[in-house]
Amino acid sequence: MAQVLRSLPKNERDDNLLVGLDHGDDGGVYRLTDDIALIQSLDFFTPIVDDPYMFGQIAAANALSDIYAMGGMPKTVLNIVAFPIKTLGPDVLADILRGSNDKVREAGAIVVGGHSIEDDEPKFGLSVTGIVHPNNINKNIGAEPGDMLVLTKPLGVGIMTTALKRGEITKEQETNVTDVMRTLNKRAAEVLTSFKPHAVTDVTGFGLLGHAFEMAHGSDVSFILKSEQIPLLQGTVDLAERQFIPGGSKANYRWLQKNVSFASSITESERYILSDAITSGGLLISLPKEDASEYVARLTEQYRLDVAIIGEVVERKERTLYVS
Repeated sequence: MAQVLRSLPKNERDDNLLVGLDHGDDGGVYRLTDDIALIQSLDFFTPIVDDPYMFGQIAAANALSDIYAMGGMPKTVLNIVAFPIKTLGPDVLADILRGSNDKVREAGAIVVGGHSIEDDEPKFGLSVTGIVHPNNINKNIGAEPGDMLVLTKPLGVGIMTTALKRGEITKEQETNVTDVMRTLNKRAAEVLTSFKPHAVTDVTGFGLLGHAFEMAHGSDVSFILKSEQIPLLQGTVDLAERQFIPGGSKANYRWLQKNVSFASSITESERYILSDAITSGGLLISLPKEDASEYVARLTEQYRLDVAIIGEVVERKERTLYVS
């Protein structure tokens, strides 16, 4: 997609466009007044779980995440539906929409419409509009040497859902992974407003390493990630060793190889886990050192989230990412 976007003509200069295509950020931001800017984002995908209500919840949480990553509050959403109505029937679609609507209401937003087409394979997602103060936008660049890196959800979603499709995970593991995916990043974002993060993004299709690379490269710094400090869903390592690796995770790993220095102790399975293509992952945050521990403590104590400091930001080195 980056190659495609590079071929498009650049937008004419508009001082009110605060975030556009320049750094592959989580959404676009356009200033309306001195106090209000609009955040716009869109995401949709094919089902990754069988339960239509759960799929609707996950799709909504995933789409809403971009607004939270940028420091905003979601306000309105439009449904995007591609669906084989004659094959699966209206009840399945109704359950998807019901699941999504429940998650949108939890976010404090409202569904204002949408668009649907008939398609052989179901796809669902949201176009989300949020608001943010122009001075309080979180971008995916700006990390500074001395910062700590915080991750607010565990890794392993892509590997878990791949194994789920093949009937190779336990009921407890299925519950855990679906709960992680349908959990909004709302609380993590709300607590973050008490701090001054230097860079924020959500971890999704590019995996932890892919999104970390974008943040570090755009900030002209390097990241040192501590593998033993990175939270994982229970069973992820075992499933990775049994080769339940999504194609997207393998592609992420190949794409990043030249930009990552792995310690010799990091196994191939662990490298795939760190590159795992995720749906509705957590926030990756670059925070001043003095704030990171307090932020993690608040989320852990108040909301019992599986959040951790996973590394640090250093001056630019030969490689962009270092994993030990």
